[in-house]
Amino acid sequence: MTERVPLLDLQAQYLPLRDDILAAVTRVCDSQQFILGPEVDALERQLASMLGVRHAVAVSSGTDALLAALMALDIQPGDEIVTTPFSFFATAGAIVRLGAKPVFVDIEPSTYNLDPRKLAAAMTNKTKAIVPVHLYGLPADMDPILETATQAGVPVIEDAAQAIGATYRGRQVGGFGACGCFSFFPSKNLGAFGDAGLVVSNDDDMAARVRLMRMHGMEPKYYHHVVGGNFRMDALQAAVLAVKAPHLSTWSEARRRNGLRYARLFYRYGIAKDVVLPIEPDGRRHIFHQYVIRVAHRDALKHHLAECGIGTEIYYPVPLHLQPCFEHLGYRPGDLPESESAAKGTLALPVYGELTELQQEAVVSRIAEFIHAA
Repeated sequence: MTERVPLLDLQAQYLPLRDDILAAVTRVCDSQQFILGPEVDALERQLASMLGVRHAVAVSSGTDALLAALMALDIQPGDEIVTTPFSFFATAGAIVRLGAKPVFVDIEPSTYNLDPRKLAAAMTNKTKAIVPVHLYGLPADMDPILETATQAGVPVIEDAAQAIGATYRGRQVGGFGACGCFSFFPSKNLGAFGDAGLVVSNDDDMAARVRLMRMHGMEPKYYHHVVGGNFRMDALQAAVLAVKAPHLSTWSEARRRNGLRYARLFYRYGIAKDVVLPIEPDGRRHIFHQYVIRVAHRDALKHHLAECGIGTEIYYPVPLHLQPCFEHLGYRPGDLPESESAAKGTLALPVYGELTELQQEAVVSRIAEFIHAA
């Protein structure tokens, strides 16, 4: 019988750190300081150094990181924000919550990231920002994106929610544009024990505006210059993240090792020609938040693997331009064919750092079993 393989095993990461995490949580409980404060301040310094940026602003979630960043840029109703349709909902949801309009640019089929060659054609005099996504942990092609943004005089907000630790031409993602937004959702490579996020920037004014938005636009206390939001990080989350952050590079390398091992296994089992594997273009370091393949009969394969006790997930089955809540934007099936094709054929396999070689072999052998029977 095939060994059961979950899509993600958080216990395997937690147990070696359990004592340190419980000590950190106890420290916060004893302090009775639960919102912002010294734990959050220390985490911000730690992450700014780790990511190579001037400023790190801890917030309440990855979604709120995007929302605070857009608010800091004074995005208004009717403004247009150019982004990708193949991403988690928050990428576009944060835009629409401000009354702005997401303008979707199709993806590169090989990377699943926004296609820079199609960017300029989507921009108008209403374009106020570009939001590329470093999907699955693979950096978007930032040089041409930044060049187009500079020519148009609009800022770039990097949605790096899935990509902490990934690099583009030797630099950490998040620090290329006006700001970068990260998520610490528990399943992320660096995950909190609940919702938490981060906005990073090398721009002093941008960072100051995000901090202002984080606290209802308040500075000093009870004086409100703008209408912000409640985007503050809990001290408990900061304390947990501070324990886990020093291990991120090791965990990322383990995921990369597993990604390389999958490629070898697909070739060993003779099915590499039947499966589209992830790529890593020159100059980009993939940290494999997800290991995503593309196959024929994807839904049937997912069902087969589930019956074998192997966890998988579809990220994402419906591209954003075809979501019912965005029907008013006027997109129709066929408008963004690469995103629609990816939504129909992609499947994420287990890739967490503690995954064993035996477990990976079980995954690939079961995929080979399905393909050979088809």
